[in-house]
Amino acid sequence: MSEGLVFVCPRCGWECAPGEYRRCPDHDLSLDLSYDIATVQERFDPETRSRTDIWRYGPLLPVDGDPITLGEGWTDLVDAPTTGGALGVDLGLKLDGANPTGASKDRGSAVVATHAREAAVDRIVCASTGNAAASIAAYAARGNLACSLYVPERLPDAKAVQPLVYDADLVTVSGGYADAYRRCRDDASESAIDRSAGASPYTPAGAQTLGFELAEQAPEADWIAVSMGNGGTLADIWQGLSLFSRADFLADPPRLLGVQAAGCRPIHDSLADEAHSDSTGTCADSIDVTDPHRAVAAERAIEESNGTTVAVADEQIRAALRRLGRDEGVFVEPAGAAAVAGIGAALEGGVLDSGEDVVAVLTGDGLKDTATALDAVES
Repeated sequence: MSEGLVFVCPRCGWECAPGEYRRCPDHDLSLDLSYDIATVQERFDPETRSRTDIWRYGPLLPVDGDPITLGEGWTDLVDAPTTGGALGVDLGLKLDGANPTGASKDRGSAVVATHAREAAVDRIVCASTGNAAASIAAYAARGNLACSLYVPERLPDAKAVQPLVYDADLVTVSGGYADAYRRCRDDASESAIDRSAGASPYTPAGAQTLGFELAEQAPEADWIAVSMGNGGTLADIWQGLSLFSRADFLADPPRLLGVQAAGCRPIHDSLADEAHSDSTGTCADSIDVTDPHRAVAAERAIEESNGTTVAVADEQIRAALRRLGRDEGVFVEPAGAAAVAGIGAALEGGVLDSGEDVVAVLTGDGLKDTATALDAVES
């Protein structure tokens, strides 16, 4: 377990050590991670780490002993010369859909499942648009833990099948993600750990490893483009990048470009100080979240990084999905394609400059949603 790491209530400053983890007694909020930088520098040196998974960063994670792992993390960062050339930027693609269950969510799930075993908790619950549900189901199976999942009724077949293969209890909820989240909170018992977005600090503790990897793999990047649903992936990337910067492992952290679908854009509207648009939905189901539970953290990350947001139409997302397949041989789910569509929109809007070094985080594998991919190529 990392020394020099505490969990802190973002509202009142109440603290607890990872080994004594519990919710803040006064506020029902997910706790933030807080690191003592001198201890980080003393206990961790990226130059000496040989592992090529998230456990490369073991001294920075709030768990002990042998992890529950499927080899998650340290996914490839590849050049995208054709797409980048067409856009006018030096483009890299972080292929995080190459994680074991096909999504970035495996990073947080591995740490949550490991924590559950250490805390002698035998059940995990999760509300999800699909990827987090499939992910935690796999890690619960790996760790011999019970798992109950709450998902919206509109779910791509692949994301519905995965949890069933892992023998999880899948509860389909009428409505959208917010309805699934409420049902999960209502049904969860005190003896279960909740892996839903914003419910446990162990999820961002694992997810921040994506930021650590970007700091090591793309230290010269000017921008990191990330799609946003709940906002957690972007916020956790910034947690990792900023920690490495404060520890002098990264000289100049990049700016963040948060990308939302035009049909579901609450974080974008909030930062633009505009009235929230009515949600009409999006083909990118992973980011179809009307009530994002990590919105405050995502907005703070964008502001601290001197970044910005854009909103892109579904046709722009489908076009980016087709372009990545045709020009780069990369097949991503719509939420991943949204990051590339957002780069194009930011260039057109004068937010990004031609010639800059940009990394798009591709959060999920294309096989997660073949129906939208087929629609994209047929159209």
